[in-house]
Amino acid sequence: MIEIKAPVFPESIADGEVACWHVQAGQSVKRDQLLVDIETDKVVLEVVAPADGTLVEILKGEGETVLAEELLATLAEGEVEGTAVVENSSPAPTVTAKEETKGKVAAMEVAEESTSSPDVTDAADGEALASPSARRLAEENRIDVTRLEGSGRGGRVTKEDVLKAVADSQRITPPATPGPRLESSNDDERLERRVPMTRLRASIARRLVEAQQTAAMLTTFNEVDMSAIIELRAKYKDAFASKHEGVRLGFMSFFVRASVEALKRFPAVNASIDGNDIVYHGYQDVGVAVSSPRGLVVPIIRDADSLTLAEMEQQISEYGQKARDGKLSIEEMSGGTFTISNGGVFGSMLSTPILNPPQTAILGMHKIQDRAMVINGEILVRPMMYLALSYDHRLIDGQEAVSFLVTIKDFLEEPARILLDL
Repeated sequence: MIEIKAPVFPESIADGEVACWHVQAGQSVKRDQLLVDIETDKVVLEVVAPADGTLVEILKGEGETVLAEELLATLAEGEVEGTAVVENSSPAPTVTAKEETKGKVAAMEVAEESTSSPDVTDAADGEALASPSARRLAEENRIDVTRLEGSGRGGRVTKEDVLKAVADSQRITPPATPGPRLESSNDDERLERRVPMTRLRASIARRLVEAQQTAAMLTTFNEVDMSAIIELRAKYKDAFASKHEGVRLGFMSFFVRASVEALKRFPAVNASIDGNDIVYHGYQDVGVAVSSPRGLVVPIIRDADSLTLAEMEQQISEYGQKARDGKLSIEEMSGGTFTISNGGVFGSMLSTPILNPPQTAILGMHKIQDRAMVINGEILVRPMMYLALSYDHRLIDGQEAVSFLVTIKDFLEEPARILLDL
């Protein structure tokens, strides 16, 4: 028997919550197969099977809180044939009759334990084969599980099957992510759906409220003419992708580069407040806010000053994919001295980004929009973007914040300034 335990949590995380079991008790699993997701305040941690075998008993159900290295389940190592556990080791050694009898008794005990586990409901007396979570959900919504066609192994009715049945009965489209859309053909029907807040969403909410309550937050705005960057991308994007093995030249790397150069000139914007102390950082670790199905996450581009545009774009692309797949690690989201948020990808024209404590500033990018601008006495159409810099007024003065944002504007409108160190 092998004990399946929760992973060791970092110091910044006290506990986690069982988000989803991907297998049920009694099912056979392969080595490294995903068993369960543990959701923490920052990331979702995956627990995989340490060996081939059968999941005998689940000790922590979905929604329960777990501590580091707490026992989650037990696994019987070996492949299942009928009710006996057959080891996957090399040729079995010769055993005596007494040892063989003892082995059969042990195998029967394992089989009885797995079939009597509270996490598996056997089909008996006309009842449907369903997991406990599916059966509880069905009872709460008055769904007859015996009428459902199970999609699980052996025709088992899963929680998803019940959710689909509930949705069908209420004419509600089941949501893929929290924040469901309710639909009804009856105009007089007022639908509601209560969904528990995930730990990540609750953590984001708590940190945002703390940022507003503890920092003297202020926002300054400016606008940047994106013509130079757009022309540069159009001219070199194909050669860039060819040279750097398909890496796409986007806008974010230009903003990261411009921010890094501006941070060097204004160290207070790259600093943080620790109690009554100011911590000035001699490096630029830039966080890039990324939207994921579970909420907003901020992976960090470390030592951004030492990276090329191609390396930045590669990291940003990888972080975006990991965020969508829920694969970001805690180390990839820890730290950071400055943050960039791009609401423009969703169509935002103007916003006031909220600080990411203990950082003292955050840059907000927005949608590029053609607007009429007066240039050298002429009215010309230019692709313009509004920029917003939210900053902690306890450390950064207004003049410093405005000068910082103007510096970024100058770098973006004339990229040669970065090369010439102007």
